[in-house]
Amino acid sequence: MARTSGPETRDKLIRAGEQVFAEQGVDGAQLRDIVRLAGQSNPSAVQYHFGSRGGLLDAVMATRQSRTERVLAAELARVGDGTDLHGLLTALVAAEATELRTERGRRCLRVSAQLSHESGVRTRTPHPTIDGTVYWTLIGWLEDRVADLAPGLPEPLRLERLDLALTMIGAAMGDRARQYLTGTTPLTGEELFLADLVETTAALLLAPPPRLGGTS
Repeated sequence: MARTSGPETRDKLIRAGEQVFAEQGVDGAQLRDIVRLAGQSNPSAVQYHFGSRGGLLDAVMATRQSRTERVLAAELARVGDGTDLHGLLTALVAAEATELRTERGRRCLRVSAQLSHESGVRTRTPHPTIDGTVYWTLIGWLEDRVADLAPGLPEPLRLERLDLALTMIGAAMGDRARQYLTGTTPLTGEELFLADLVETTAALLLAPPPRLGGTS
């Protein structure tokens, strides 16, 4: 077997991690399967290069984030931070959808769908893999738009909805990716799917707060 450098080995492990995490699930994935798929003879290769299972998972997500960041940055540079809620959601969904173009991206969407609830939105403390990113900046802009458009929405409910909205986008993209990977024909074309995802997310964010309690 040809000897590979540290960066090459890391890349092989990341790519193997993408596949195994997607197929077996984030919690069920076996590190030995990742090591074997990456063609490594050292059973502790993941620990050596990433410190832990979590370190490899973070590297998988950081690599995936770097791809969508470039697209999202270009979209936001075009529309500017003054764009409306619909425009921001359209930019986000369009950037995420670029991962549907490749098999690698589809696997990563299946992985990230399992982790979208860990973004840190509810506490305004970003996960390390998205701290300082354009994605995190966009989340802040989304919250500002919701606060302006739905001033009667209490802050805790606003943050909870924003977290749920991002989770919904991740789940929808992950399911679409699953259909593509398995050869399942989706119910809708991709253009309609993406447009509807924007509209559904906006509706979730701006729905009136519920009225609790009875009336006398």
